[in-house]
Amino acid sequence: MNVPLCVFFSLVFMIFGTPFTTIGAQTAVELTANASAEVVTALQHYRAGRDLEAQNRLNDATQRYDDAVRLCRAEIDGGKASSDTYAVLTWAMRRQNKHDDVLTWGERALALFPNDIRIIETMGQSLFYLGDYARSLSHMQRYTNSIPQGGRASVAYFFIGEIYRLRRQFQHADIAYTMAVRQEPGLPLWWYRLGSVREAAGDFPQALEAYERAVALNPNYQEASSGLARSRSQTQAN
Repeated sequence: MNVPLCVFFSLVFMIFGTPFTTIGAQTAVELTANASAEVVTALQHYRAGRDLEAQNRLNDATQRYDDAVRLCRAEIDGGKASSDTYAVLTWAMRRQNKHDDVLTWGERALALFPNDIRIIETMGQSLFYLGDYARSLSHMQRYTNSIPQGGRASVAYFFIGEIYRLRRQFQHADIAYTMAVRQEPGLPLWWYRLGSVREAAGDFPQALEAYERAVALNPNYQEASSGLARSRSQTQAN
């Protein structure tokens, strides 16, 4: 979608709402300055779990996530829970694909801390994986409206793109994926998705550019290479 920046950002406004609205004083930090020692330790377990998961050591990762959940649940049961407690709890549960639990504990958290965008974004992911795209979109848009240029906004934009792609609203998906890759340009999957919706919309020159970026990042990405070949053929034919 090759449009002037002024038009692009007016379309962003239409799709995502006012892009520079801040919900309360929430920022994109992992933990607040008042996080307890137990929650800091729980976060360390969560991060270790992510690292182990990346190494395909799934059993070890699960143990670390369980440790994070245990520490957070102990704080909640002891009546000392903060928004940080619920944030780390839902992060760990999301990594374990316990999406119903994420929603249960997320709703409890938002009843106490209604503007915690960390929890809102995590719930948005779980809603997506549960197939509730309307509510997922609402949560992700709330997140991007709060911090459009920071935190996990790129991930939220990507999920928004996924929802619009599945709905076959390809122009909206293009805008969301474009926002995602502007902030996080190093992920070949995201460029591939951008290329795919541009190709689906018949914008072959722009699809070609996105596929080229995906292949440059991962030369073995077969789907992106195939899309690149198709878009190049269509561009040359036109």
